[in-house]
Amino acid sequence: MEIIDRWWQAVLAGFSKSDPLTLTPWPLLGLVALCVLLTVPRASWRIFGLYVTFVHELGHAVAALVTGRFIHGLKIRLDHSGELVSSGKPGFSAVFSGFWGYPAPAVVGLSLVGATYFGHASAALSIGALALLGSLIFLRNWAGIAVALCSALAAQLLVVFTPARAMAWVVLGLGLMLLVGSVRDLLKVIGVHTRRRGLVASSDAYILATRSWLPAWFWLLGFIVVIGGAVMISGRMIFLMLR
Repeated sequence: MEIIDRWWQAVLAGFSKSDPLTLTPWPLLGLVALCVLLTVPRASWRIFGLYVTFVHELGHAVAALVTGRFIHGLKIRLDHSGELVSSGKPGFSAVFSGFWGYPAPAVVGLSLVGATYFGHASAALSIGALALLGSLIFLRNWAGIAVALCSALAAQLLVVFTPARAMAWVVLGLGLMLLVGSVRDLLKVIGVHTRRRGLVASSDAYILATRSWLPAWFWLLGFIVVIGGAVMISGRMIFLMLR
């Protein structure tokens, strides 16, 4: 079909290297303001937060696959909660998979910022579009399927219809939004452990503590280190792109 062929050609064209993005202060400030507007207010977070949850659960899934675990299914709920069911040997693989949820949006955000810095923004968008399509095989509930389909559809539309000159700005914006979203979720899970102790049993840090001999605060510190590092490295690359 012509539509599929056009999409595939757009995906393949994305793997060509482009010139690194050069930023000026005012357009960058405008992009940052737009990203904050789409991620910080509660109304917009209800929508974009679902995508951040999706990336969070995919982080668990990729870590599980890397360590040889079998994935039975992934669920995403409209209240921004999620669940990955996998099986494998207990111990390292379970802990490794359990850790890479909260850091995943920050790592992906850093990767997108890095792609703009090194001139591979279009490749990042093509890879992301294919990855989101592939992730559909893991979903096991209707809400999760709807979130995944909307995310995958948005990615395919961006690949096909984003002008080449705007590609780097789109990828940078997505990266910044994921970074902001990861910090927001990090503050939320810290709040669960400090102010809303009644919800602590649902925290990844608490679950990791039950699977290992290390306390929950150790895993929270791990989240802070990875997410904080991703934010700082991204900020450094954005600073270097300024002229």
